[in-house]
Amino acid sequence: MRQRGAFEHLARLQGAIGRQLERQLQPGIQAHLIQHPHQIRQLGIIQADLRNEMSRSYLEYAMSVIVGRALPDARDGLKPVHRRILYAMYELGLTSDRPYRKCARVVGEVLGKYHPHGDTAVYDALVRMAQDFSMRLPLIDGHGNFGSVDNDPPAAMRYTESRLQALTTDSLLEDIESETVDFIDNFDGSQQEPTVMPARIPQLLLNGSTGIAVGMATNIPPHNLTELIDGLLAMIANPEIDDQQLMAIIPGPDFPTGGQIVSSEGITEAYESGRGAFKVRATAVVEKVTSRKQGIVITELPYNIGPEKIVEKIADLVKAKKIQGISDIVDLSDGQNGTKVVVEIKNGYEPGEVLENLYRLTPMEDAFSINAVALVAGKPQTLGLKELLQVFIDHRIEVFESQGISEEFLFLCQEE
Repeated sequence: MRQRGAFEHLARLQGAIGRQLERQLQPGIQAHLIQHPHQIRQLGIIQADLRNEMSRSYLEYAMSVIVGRALPDARDGLKPVHRRILYAMYELGLTSDRPYRKCARVVGEVLGKYHPHGDTAVYDALVRMAQDFSMRLPLIDGHGNFGSVDNDPPAAMRYTESRLQALTTDSLLEDIESETVDFIDNFDGSQQEPTVMPARIPQLLLNGSTGIAVGMATNIPPHNLTELIDGLLAMIANPEIDDQQLMAIIPGPDFPTGGQIVSSEGITEAYESGRGAFKVRATAVVEKVTSRKQGIVITELPYNIGPEKIVEKIADLVKAKKIQGISDIVDLSDGQNGTKVVVEIKNGYEPGEVLENLYRLTPMEDAFSINAVALVAGKPQTLGLKELLQVFIDHRIEVFESQGISEEFLFLCQEE
């Protein structure tokens, strides 16, 4: 005990002596360097204005987060972590016609070769690409517990298995070995990774994206693939097509969890400018739920709203007596049959009025804000619907041209 106290006192004394010596020597060192500026260069000291240095360093950090993590590329709709996961699975041969492989194996491959960050970030990104309630058309075929719409966590990566969906192989990775896109060195120069996928579908609009960067964020909803393809064909046939004509083909988002869009005004604004907001309502019908009572049956909910959250909110409102006429709530939702929440109405109450109160007081009606920010030529831009589709068309043209040049070069080599 005494020895430890002595060491503590010695450390305090050494620190005090060091600080005193620094105060004594600092002015002399500064004066010497001012008189002999050539020694500044010899010592490797760089003189810089603090404000300029802080501004430059923060800008570099911000751009690193924006380009390297948070925002998707407008061409293939993927962030770097998603692109690296899909490419690593492709390299492992985990196509739709091959057996599933443990997610831990995939995460290890991604970390070791392409993405030197935390394993949790990689696994979370992999899980989301396998969730049919998060993505309109999932890119990964998951086997095991991959979470639920109620925010239940997935099983640990050592238990779950995965492989690529057939759509992913055919629409995102097709011709990637034909020099259709550029490759760059990975973090240690030992591997090569694609800078973008040779996407054959507008993945960014198909599955949407969300992310928070430094000073900006993105939130793009999912859309219907058939409508997107029809919109692209219309743009190719008529490059001068206006926003209204395009919105007649692509009227709005198409969420994997369903729901009804209440007003299209916010969608029109978002498709024209890249920013807007609209409301989504749950799909519900009034019908007999018992031999004597009517009820409200909810079969679809707004995006990212789970049935458990709705049930808890309704129960809280009934307990607080903020809503009247509800006698029971039953959650019959499951993975096989989808969402089904039954709200039993008391005799003497009008189910339609109760339903309107539920829309007003619960997340059965929820707002969705579109902020279509994506990377174009490595720079973040806010894009409207037509601009997003045009970026994809330009990318496809580049892929076709690269593929044609590659095949012509290969043919010439064979001739020689």
